[in-house]
Amino acid sequence: MGSSDSTTLSSSSDVAGLIVDDDPTFVDSLPVYVRELIAGGAAGAFAKTATRTDGFHSLGVYRSLKKVLNHEGIQGLYKGNGASVLRIVPYAALHYMAYERYRFWLYDNCTSLGTGPVVDLIAGSAAGGTAVLCTYPLDLARTKLAYQVVDKRSTFRSSLNCSNSSPSYSGVKDVFKRVYNEGGVRSLYRGVGPTLVGILPYAGLKFYIYEELKRRVPDEHQKSIVLRLSCGALAGLFGQTFTYPLDVVRRQMQVENLHQGGARYKNTIEGLKGIVQSQGWRQLFAGLSINYIKVVPSVAIGFTTYDIMKSWLNLSYQHKRQGISGG
Repeated sequence: MGSSDSTTLSSSSDVAGLIVDDDPTFVDSLPVYVRELIAGGAAGAFAKTATRTDGFHSLGVYRSLKKVLNHEGIQGLYKGNGASVLRIVPYAALHYMAYERYRFWLYDNCTSLGTGPVVDLIAGSAAGGTAVLCTYPLDLARTKLAYQVVDKRSTFRSSLNCSNSSPSYSGVKDVFKRVYNEGGVRSLYRGVGPTLVGILPYAGLKFYIYEELKRRVPDEHQKSIVLRLSCGALAGLFGQTFTYPLDVVRRQMQVENLHQGGARYKNTIEGLKGIVQSQGWRQLFAGLSINYIKVVPSVAIGFTTYDIMKSWLNLSYQHKRQGISGG
């Protein structure tokens, strides 16, 4: 790595750490953040499609898969997948794009952090929070519509009048309108606190572990898809394990809000203490093994797809290494 290399990297063709090819194509003409959005959205869509388990929990994943295959074939496994993909694409696109933007901002403005895993931890956490804040109203609408369907099914046989007790939503637009009328913008973000508490450490750890593991892969194996999948799987495994108790508290608070109109726990810390005292510490990890089946392959496929898409879209990043000798 001679001085000529560093001169090349700092030339005008290096845009915020991005090395652009000398022969521009249509892809190269797209703004960097647009390509990052495309890569992130594709990663989210592919990971969601490949690991779809929606609706398989009542009988268990294996039995549900077997039943669907026997009655509906392969196509049955992806029934309703379009709606799930439409929900995850904007979140994933914003998540990955924001991660790259925050990362390079930290390189430029917080040089004391270097270019190591600490930057990935901070950028990943900030990106997760940004994606949640931008897409939370959509997720809130999806939750209300999904709960509405389940509630109608469970009460229809017991009482026809129950379905009329609270007017139903006709769609996402109707949810937005009526929730906004109830309390303005704050109503659209009701419950976002526990979600952020869960996503900030999870998103940060996920990027931190994935990038740190990739740094330890020998140069000759950096492009190995198997190794990237392995790094992504470990990132999903450890990230989910360390932050799963936060997700348990968040789900309990959301369920209590839907059923009782208010949660008994005022915040996440109080929720953690309450669950341990009333149900034992093991309850904080209840269902974790089942969650691995979905989360671990999803994270592995998502990260690997994102890296491949970056290559296809000519996004080749070079970390800035000011203050690091031997660059």
